[in-house]
Amino acid sequence: MRFSEILQAMTGGGGEWSASVGEEWLQGRTVFGGLQAAIAVRAMRGLVPVELPLRTLQTSFIAPLGAGSFRAEARVLRSGRSATQVEARLYDGEQVACSVLGIFGSARESQVNVSLPYPAVPKDFDSAREIPFIPGATPVFTKNVRMRWASGTFPFQGSTVPKTQIYVSLRDEPSCDELLLLGLADIIPSPGLSLLKKPAPASSLTWTLELFSQEYDGSAADPFLVDAEVVNAANGYISHSTTVWSPAQRLIALSRQSVVVFG
Repeated sequence: MRFSEILQAMTGGGGEWSASVGEEWLQGRTVFGGLQAAIAVRAMRGLVPVELPLRTLQTSFIAPLGAGSFRAEARVLRSGRSATQVEARLYDGEQVACSVLGIFGSARESQVNVSLPYPAVPKDFDSAREIPFIPGATPVFTKNVRMRWASGTFPFQGSTVPKTQIYVSLRDEPSCDELLLLGLADIIPSPGLSLLKKPAPASSLTWTLELFSQEYDGSAADPFLVDAEVVNAANGYISHSTTVWSPAQRLIALSRQSVVVFG
């Protein structure tokens, strides 16, 4: 099933939902993190009007969430004049596997307007090198996505530069919305893995995503640029920061992740 089809097939209402994910969306022992976050936000949307944009998402990956059916529960923590905070949890049986806090907020008048310029990128999508799906070597979910390196090196190549620029897309998706954007924003491996000289297991602990625009300039099958850089790496933990850019070079989101590396 496509990313969007899994979300469309969710059943339930209000804050109680059920989802089913096949093994083709696994990332190691667990469901791809971007898909977990999207399922959580889909459950939140049962409680939040669609016209209220998602502004910030804070995700903690607590335990592996295997393929199969599982439940998602959401509840409104507070709804103010312009912002609503909603919590969602994904359960593997009775174990909380993923906890997500979403902040939805209407636009406000402001005189402050600041935006980053589009980064210098040495290669366009057509000339960038693609990393293929390799059974047993790359995560299973990557068969459903595309990644092309505009700069930096592939994981486990012993790079000395803690930075990558990667074009990403979800295969065969005819449109893009906030849920698909969550998938796009979480596709890349941490640029810290490129510094390693041999393969080692890694797992995201936390993920914070700030969304800046609801104009995606194409479908999720079009190339979005993820510009990523390691902020700090020590004691087996990697912190990296990324910006996500639309196919029309619009700044869409800012992401921060904490990743543990077992090796």
